[in-house]
Amino acid sequence: MVKVGANYLGNTRCQFTVWAPLLKQVAVKIISPQEQLLPMQQLEYGFWQVTAENIEPGSRYVYQLEETKEFPDPASYLQPEGVHKASEVFDHSTFNWTDRDWTGIRLEDYIIYELHIGTFTPEGTFEAVIPRLTRLKELGINAIEIMPVAQFPGERNWGYDGVYPYAVQNTYGGPNGLKKLINACHQEGIAVILDVVYNHLGPEGNYLPNFGPYFTKKYLGDWGDAPNLDFAYCDGVREYFLENALYWLDNFHVDALRLDAIQGIYDMSAKHFLEELAERVQALSQQKGRKFYLTAESDFNDVRIIRPQEVGGYGLDAQWCDDFHHSLHTLITGEQQKYYQDFGKCKDLEKSLREGFVYSGQYSPDRKRRHGKSSIEEPAHKFIICSQNHDQTGNRILGERMTKLTSFEGLKLTAATVLLSPFIPLLFMGEEYGEEAPFLYFISHSDKDLIEAVRKSKKDEFLQTGHEKDFQDPQDPGTFNKCVLNWEQQYQDKHKVLWDFYQELIFLRRINEALKVLDKKRLEVSSREEEKLLFMRRYSYENQVFYVMNFSDRTLTFDAEPPSGSWQKLIDSADLKWMGPGATMPDKLIPGELLTIPAKSFVLYQA
Repeated sequence: MVKVGANYLGNTRCQFTVWAPLLKQVAVKIISPQEQLLPMQQLEYGFWQVTAENIEPGSRYVYQLEETKEFPDPASYLQPEGVHKASEVFDHSTFNWTDRDWTGIRLEDYIIYELHIGTFTPEGTFEAVIPRLTRLKELGINAIEIMPVAQFPGERNWGYDGVYPYAVQNTYGGPNGLKKLINACHQEGIAVILDVVYNHLGPEGNYLPNFGPYFTKKYLGDWGDAPNLDFAYCDGVREYFLENALYWLDNFHVDALRLDAIQGIYDMSAKHFLEELAERVQALSQQKGRKFYLTAESDFNDVRIIRPQEVGGYGLDAQWCDDFHHSLHTLITGEQQKYYQDFGKCKDLEKSLREGFVYSGQYSPDRKRRHGKSSIEEPAHKFIICSQNHDQTGNRILGERMTKLTSFEGLKLTAATVLLSPFIPLLFMGEEYGEEAPFLYFISHSDKDLIEAVRKSKKDEFLQTGHEKDFQDPQDPGTFNKCVLNWEQQYQDKHKVLWDFYQELIFLRRINEALKVLDKKRLEVSSREEEKLLFMRRYSYENQVFYVMNFSDRTLTFDAEPPSGSWQKLIDSADLKWMGPGATMPDKLIPGELLTIPAKSFVLYQA
């Protein structure tokens, strides 16, 4: 298929290509430095193209449709003045990459840190992240996951309102800013995952329907009309998004993509869009000589997403496991609203640690239907788990982090459950030191009607949850400013202790063979529901570990039945060193002895 966008060929030559299958006339209108109109030639499959002379990088342009309407490029690489103004020709070949020796990191070794560019630093830019990479590396982070950066309206947005999938947000620093950040990450030994959105485009600045049938009303999407991936003229739309994925991996040296909410990618084709995407990415991996990864957020609990194509799967490398989060969150907080009503027992977390999905075909009270399929046979490295992320924090009405929902002891227990699990862990920015700033919903639209619609929707949400007095206006810059990290907290008091605790857990995960190997077949997990105790053994050919977790709010005395071995304590969250109430668990485990463990604490032993 044809490569869309304004592709600079060098020597002041630029090839403009756009997909507009139903139009009769299309032209490129150069706005600056000198205005000119360049009629385009119609190619096969609805593409239009022209190769122009005397076009330099930095030239501004729009497409003129049917001699009357003018719009920015749907595949624009840069929107220097936002979503409504002209696109800019950008030369990807000029950036000086210094990561030639970078070969990537195995996905199963990832320790992921999710961050939002706008609120991670006061500056809110790609380059402002770079000085903080050393600190993340000290923590043990070796992969950052960047929330969407495709051009969105204004300056403040989570990124899921993007309307130019190929253009890097101008207020973050544009394409060169992103390249500088990724280049710096690779110099530090840190991989980069980019969050991309293929289930919808945002409501403001979405001009794609003027060019062709990019969207369909065939499906009732959660965020408006769904991309047309399986109806008439869908080939051009599929290619638009498939090429976009390769664009990030190739031009920006991104290591992996996180596909947003794939349950919203509607496709009844014989070959699903995700399957074709996995094939394209695999081909690029072979071409470049290093593995690129595809991870997904999925609400399906369907193992087809991550199973190899040879056995009927889509062939994605890993997926987020929400069931793990929900199981852990409800045990720690006791919350039971909305989808949390489906969880809350130790046996839920026990099953998730053993298998991945909790819901594997049984009835879900929240969904009011049976849900999921068993994941017991799927490898542990196919699941990405967390206790916090942008959704689970930001979708709360007040945007509270776990620091507001549990005690300091609860924070440590939560961290241990995630980082000592057999799955790939993900941390949400600031979690490692107990960041107290909320992560609220924020926007900066210019469409007054849209602003009022969003504002009313949020007001209704605050009213329905009894928080009308706490209303946070998403359009107000003050709402956004409240979400900027207090980075210096991590060097102070309990925040420093928690940061050190996270660092120690990540260190243990890396050096201890039983914790390092992600293998669900080399673990045993059990729980005692009444006491809210959970026991877990993981083992390798070199050693074994055994840990006890107390999710109750009281100190418990219990009879231990540890596996055979000479068990020595490695870490105890109740230790005074970690600002705990004082350890009561012994340094060595003796079979049959009564043990006492403080509330909301855990202890890890090795044999």
